[in-house]
Amino acid sequence: MVKQFVQDEEKQRLLLDEHTEKHFTAGEVVRDVIIGVSDGLTVPFALAAGLSGANAPSALVLTAGLAEVAAGAISMGLGGYLAAKSDADHYHRELQREQEEIDTVPDTEAAEIADILSQYGLGPEEYGPVVSSLRNNPKAWLEFMMKFELGLEKPDPRRALTSAGTIALAYVVGGLVPLLPYMFVPTADRAMATSVAVTLAALLFFGYVKGRFTGNRPFLSAVQTAVVGALASAAAFGMAKAVQSI
Repeated sequence: MVKQFVQDEEKQRLLLDEHTEKHFTAGEVVRDVIIGVSDGLTVPFALAAGLSGANAPSALVLTAGLAEVAAGAISMGLGGYLAAKSDADHYHRELQREQEEIDTVPDTEAAEIADILSQYGLGPEEYGPVVSSLRNNPKAWLEFMMKFELGLEKPDPRRALTSAGTIALAYVVGGLVPLLPYMFVPTADRAMATSVAVTLAALLFFGYVKGRFTGNRPFLSAVQTAVVGALASAAAFGMAKAVQSI
């Protein structure tokens, strides 16, 4: 009997060693990169196209574009910081509230554990020992309630700064792409034509990579991203032409 148990345990261990799950765990960083690069590619691109439509020289387009990239990176980075900080503050407020409820009305909170587990198809004889075990482990009890009752995960304490830096850097990287032709081509019309080709290629590539990371169809994601960027720049270019004709 003991020998069979040991063999079963060894078999389970070997199965776990052979089975390596591959899950993508950098979702928040990828989300920040997507936000920064997508805005960085489209906003300076639209600005440069608009100024080019107004027959501005390349030097002016480049200067305005770089100023926008700097301001946009700061604004986007600050937005990412405040969003992550708000999420962390919300988590800690709910954590304190849940702790108070566990301390003051433990029977009610224990009943909530039973209700949550029953939603997964467990009966009283199955979730009863779980409820008792959690009541004997206050830390695990609190974590369980935060995750399964409120749907909140403990945030990384460095998340706010990481998010701000990632979004800002991604915005700068994306924003420099449509401006590069204006650094080397003195005529705005020719620079814009090159910028359109370069930026559309970058949008297609970025959209494809984004689709691969997010689990969407890469080619569809590439086309959607390129279309959004093209529409933004076309709108800015058209407005500049309309203002110029007045």
